[in-house]
Amino acid sequence: MIINIKVKICGITNLDDARAAFEMGADMLGFNFYPESPRYIRPEEAFSIINKLPTFVDSVGLFVNAPIDEIKTLAETGYLNWIQLHGDETPEFCDQVQFANVRTLKAIRVRDEKDVQTANAYYTYAVLLDAFSPDGYGGTGSQFNWQWIKDIPKRLFLAGGITPDNVAEAIRTGVYGIDICSGIESVPGQKDHQKMQKLFDVIRYTTGLKARQ
Repeated sequence: MIINIKVKICGITNLDDARAAFEMGADMLGFNFYPESPRYIRPEEAFSIINKLPTFVDSVGLFVNAPIDEIKTLAETGYLNWIQLHGDETPEFCDQVQFANVRTLKAIRVRDEKDVQTANAYYTYAVLLDAFSPDGYGGTGSQFNWQWIKDIPKRLFLAGGITPDNVAEAIRTGVYGIDICSGIESVPGQKDHQKMQKLFDVIRYTTGLKARQ
């Protein structure tokens, strides 16, 4: 049986990691535009990388509590396929982020099972469930109880603590996509290509897909 699942590699800061990720099989690459993140990349640097990538790889711009005008300005450059809202954005704010040809992805920081249910309040193209951590907005390597994922009629991405060792379990939750960041890094913002290769080897084995077609 073949399992179709989107694979997003987040926290890309350089062209070598971007190329390795899409060559191994990533569908989406995430660029962090939150200045306080250790994986922050200036938009113009991200766009320079995106300009060198194949068009079949989706580019995701990650924002945390950014003003709507800032998001709109970067979305209108044409470099981004997705806008990821990874802060405390309300459903009403997310409804405003409806720009032509750009999909929206709202991240929810999960502390308990009730937080998972808040996904129903958002009408973005997809919702990302990430583990809550007091240390920051994502990319902390924390993991929540994946058994809480059930009965959510949304396209769900799963994030938080996914590594080559547990990615098969993540896939079997039945989510629309998985988001991997710290689990394949040597240091924040730098991918470990051996870990990343192991991750994609497990993904291919678990999904039944031999390689990118």
